[in-house]
Amino acid sequence: MQRYKVTIEYDGRPFYGWQRQDNFPSVQQALEEAASKLDGAPVTVMGAGRTDRGVHATGQVAHFDLQTPRPIRKIPDALNFHIRPHPVQVLAAEEVEPDWHARFNATHRAYRYVIINRRAGLTFDRGVALRVPVPLDASAMDRAAQALVGQHDFSTFRDTECQAKTPVKTLKKINVARYGDGLEVTVEARSFLHKQVRSMVGSLVEVGRGARGEDWIRQILEARKREDCGPVAPPDGLFLERVEYGSLE
Repeated sequence: MQRYKVTIEYDGRPFYGWQRQDNFPSVQQALEEAASKLDGAPVTVMGAGRTDRGVHATGQVAHFDLQTPRPIRKIPDALNFHIRPHPVQVLAAEEVEPDWHARFNATHRAYRYVIINRRAGLTFDRGVALRVPVPLDASAMDRAAQALVGQHDFSTFRDTECQAKTPVKTLKKINVARYGDGLEVTVEARSFLHKQVRSMVGSLVEVGRGARGEDWIRQILEARKREDCGPVAPPDGLFLERVEYGSLE
């Protein structure tokens, strides 16, 4: 028995999220079916994060065990062959210890949310970015976002169906930057609440379009009331960018 760590990218649009569903396609299921063809037996794939329906990844990490070890250089190509035609690709693979866990050993997760700020509709970015047709002040959004950095009770930005034991999380970093007619919101922490990133982004858009002042983000954070949150941003523009295993410092 050999345990493998794999780094994966995927387009989340055809899937009902990462986690296996009884009657709907998932990224986990697609990977498990591909890995099972390598071993000739059922294989369980465990991911570092359970991305929601429609959310994408450029650096998801997962692990699985094979009863019959294979050369590490052949793992990505073999999985990618069997996973076709799903929009999922294994970018890299490595052997890890039998007790290594993609989720529980992770110390750092980074997400990126992409916004296209223009009146014209989306062509190439449809489904992978949020279009906001009114002008956004990225600098105001970035200043407002800094109130979220540090350890806080994020109840305001927590989905009502979140199963986390506590709403307290520590946000290491959040930045908003403009690139031409695009904005990117980058967020880093050890872990996140269900729909926390999309909830924060949706509220920051309210600040960016001038509907709310910069201090509003701090105010609703301190209120700890879900009903005070702004509109939740759709999954289209959200990407799990990377997962790290090591110190948060």
